[in-house]
Amino acid sequence: MRRIPLSAIALAASLAIAAACAAAQPGNGNEHGGFRLNYIGHQLVPNKTRFNGTTIGGLSSLDYDSASDRYITVSDDRSNINTARFYQLSLDLALFTRSVAPGMEGVVFHSVTTIQQPDGSAFKSGTVDPEGLRFDRARNKIYWSDEGQRGIVRIRNPAVREMNPDGSHSRDFSVPYYYYPRGSRLGIFPGDRGVYSNLAFESLALSIDRNILYTATENGLIQDAPPANIVTGSRSRILSFDIASGASGAEYVYNVDPVAFIPASIVGFATNGLTDFVAIGDRQFITIERAFTLDALLPGSNSTGYTIHLYYADARNATDISGMPTIAGFSVMPVRKTLLLDLSELKNDDGSALAQGNIEGITLGPIFNGKRTVILVADNNFSRSQLTQFIAFEISPE
Repeated sequence: MRRIPLSAIALAASLAIAAACAAAQPGNGNEHGGFRLNYIGHQLVPNKTRFNGTTIGGLSSLDYDSASDRYITVSDDRSNINTARFYQLSLDLALFTRSVAPGMEGVVFHSVTTIQQPDGSAFKSGTVDPEGLRFDRARNKIYWSDEGQRGIVRIRNPAVREMNPDGSHSRDFSVPYYYYPRGSRLGIFPGDRGVYSNLAFESLALSIDRNILYTATENGLIQDAPPANIVTGSRSRILSFDIASGASGAEYVYNVDPVAFIPASIVGFATNGLTDFVAIGDRQFITIERAFTLDALLPGSNSTGYTIHLYYADARNATDISGMPTIAGFSVMPVRKTLLLDLSELKNDDGSALAQGNIEGITLGPIFNGKRTVILVADNNFSRSQLTQFIAFEISPE
């Protein structure tokens, strides 16, 4: 009997999800895109956990390789604590729990790899900001995004790069010039252009056929829209690349929601942004919108300050805005999105609310109990008060 490759099974499962999404149209009473995400459980990695001479933390992406049954995740350490790096790990979903205080049983780290510059050296402190990461087994390549930097004395362009599994540099993809930061650090003065500080390429997604790579800005470009606030959202851009040539392709507007909760102080910090997404069909994705409010004014906000929403996002009818340095003043059709899950609604077995970490990574995981899974990862920002967290869901028909 001929064995069907796991990759083919994964592809078939993804297409089945996409078919359910396509069948769900507004007005049919189905608000969740044709499928739902059921909470399996979560696990936490204790802060300051060490592995092979590195501190585990800042995990800002997650990608599952069905052939090896392992995951890879990038740390957004800017080579400040240890050199820029990514990890390979495995997750035993059978050991995940719906508990207030789970352990890290079933979370096993296997290797850590340094991300290299084109000359083969490690990145120096403050010269890199790894955020998104995807593994392309067919080409045996790893794609990763560098958010760049919009600082007072240092400006670096956001980048999407390709490396080999050993961390050595392979090539850069061609990012359009209008994403490059120009002008002041704050991005509020005439002539300022490009990505906002720390609101650039947080994400990566691979198309189902593995021919297109997507990234997205966490919020809009300066010339497109202000950052998300308590009144209005922001107009992020999804940017595609042809993997064969490395050239940029179609771009779409993705409307990010306003900030979820009002800060208690007028100078309080609050943000919301598109932190990662995963393809589940032709220009169809599950997206993460991660909101954070420091010292929220209203009751009901999560104890960690984070509010996480997962959306089904469909770009098939969205306007292609590629080549447009700005969309201000133009009427464009944005990506259509439908709320899949508000993580604040999730409960542990004792009835307590799931503590939401700073969720920045998503992947389609393995088959578990006969159903395809979705796995999230939280970036603890190397802070003792935040979580390195893995959360698992099963995909069920609505």
